[in-house]
Amino acid sequence: MRDFVSAPASGPEEGNLLTPINSSAFSKFLIQNLPAYRKGMEPLTRGLEIGMAHGFFLFGPFAVLGPLRDSTTIAPELAGLLGTVGLVLILTICLGLYAYSQPRNDDWIGGEKGWAQFASGFMIGGGGGAITAYFLTTNLSLLMAAHT
Repeated sequence: MRDFVSAPASGPEEGNLLTPINSSAFSKFLIQNLPAYRKGMEPLTRGLEIGMAHGFFLFGPFAVLGPLRDSTTIAPELAGLLGTVGLVLILTICLGLYAYSQPRNDDWIGGEKGWAQFASGFMIGGGGGAITAYFLTTNLSLLMAAHT
């Protein structure tokens, strides 16, 4: 697997000027430890981790800012859960379309089979993250009562 994060080999004509932000060892360490670039991960676990983060953090905008936030017929948390799961399914379909758009035998994630595993992990992780956020939000009063 090749190193994705590296300093440019030549001058500014490459379009990447070295700054303390993009060339420091700390920035390189952070970027290389993101699940998309972390070495030694299987595509399924990479997709699970990325999907879990997306599902968990996409729930909030759908629940708080969604069109059903003031609805009396459906709880806004449930609308947020359904909206997040719907978006995760759409994104999974897009990942599948991207995976099969052209053959990638030497791809960094393992070709078509790797992309299929990544998309499966993303869908499961995204749904799990959304469900986790939903249960934490709906049971917040119970959790706060147990804390005190």
